[in-house]
Amino acid sequence: MTESRHGPAQGVLSAGRRVLTSLLAIAQTRLQLLSLELEEEKAKLLQLLLLLGLSLLLTAFGLFCLIALIFLAVDESQRLLALGLSAAVLLLAALLIAGLALARARRSPLLRATRSQLQEDRRWLEEQL
Repeated sequence: MTESRHGPAQGVLSAGRRVLTSLLAIAQTRLQLLSLELEEEKAKLLQLLLLLGLSLLLTAFGLFCLIALIFLAVDESQRLLALGLSAAVLLLAALLIAGLALARARRSPLLRATRSQLQEDRRWLEEQL
């Protein structure tokens, strides 16, 4: 019985252990990479949202002042028309910007480095097997 432990089966078991150890090490490294990348994305997103919020607030104040100026500058009989045109232009601009933001969000792949590394790992494993 002691001879079977040192035969071909032992080599297969040893190779299997090495592959399993390699797979676990790869998985641990990839999970660490994923975690790091998620933290970076979270920080970037938070910063972007804060800047966007401040920008929107200042834009709203500016537009309010501009509309008030237009409303006061226009003859009293034309004020309703001026207000309607201002609202239409602002709503159209909001729709265009929202469409631009959605298109940009779809183009930006999430976790690019993690995906790339996992693809390389898959190629390496396919070569090993």
